[in-house]
Amino acid sequence: MADICNSHHSFTCHSKFHKKAFSHVTFSRLIRYLCVTMMTPEDFNRIIIPMRDELKGLARKLTGDDYSAEDLVQEVMLKLWSMRSVLDRYDNKKALAMTMLRNKFNDQWRHRQLENRTIMANGITDDWHRTEAKDEADLVRIIVEHLPELQKQIFKMKEIDGYDNSEIMQITGCTAESLRQNLSRARRRIREDFIKLTAVRTKRNDILTL
Repeated sequence: MADICNSHHSFTCHSKFHKKAFSHVTFSRLIRYLCVTMMTPEDFNRIIIPMRDELKGLARKLTGDDYSAEDLVQEVMLKLWSMRSVLDRYDNKKALAMTMLRNKFNDQWRHRQLENRTIMANGITDDWHRTEAKDEADLVRIIVEHLPELQKQIFKMKEIDGYDNSEIMQITGCTAESLRQNLSRARRRIREDFIKLTAVRTKRNDILTL
């Protein structure tokens, strides 16, 4: 009987110990979650940028060419940059980056056949009618949101957030030539779609006034 009591007492103490330990771990994780601060650009350059070569190697295997691999890596780096406020919650940031790259590639592969200028233009037109763009600035904003992801992010960093070229290249890891090409494509796309949609608006207004 004494052995049973001792065994029960030992089990009770053991359970209390685990409950206390579990509570301590849970509380510590909660505090860590709540106290996360945004990763500084210096920490980003120290922790994230060195992963770029491994990401580029994986991207090259997936895409089969350097240019597509470079674009894929730049998109992942930009996504990681936008996640600076939560990156400290991930213990294995390299695994996170690799997973993001694979997911991004899979998404692009699934939608590649659907991504053509006609469908994109129709999508912009639908958004424009739905939101009733009031002026040219609204129209440009809608067009920018429909740019390819890499062009959109680089354009926003340059023209809206005010980053200079060297800062964008450091954050994304892209070359000066790649940055120039993406900005040029974004600006050309915005100009072309703006002209097309302005023509659509003019035609629509003419019909409404008949």
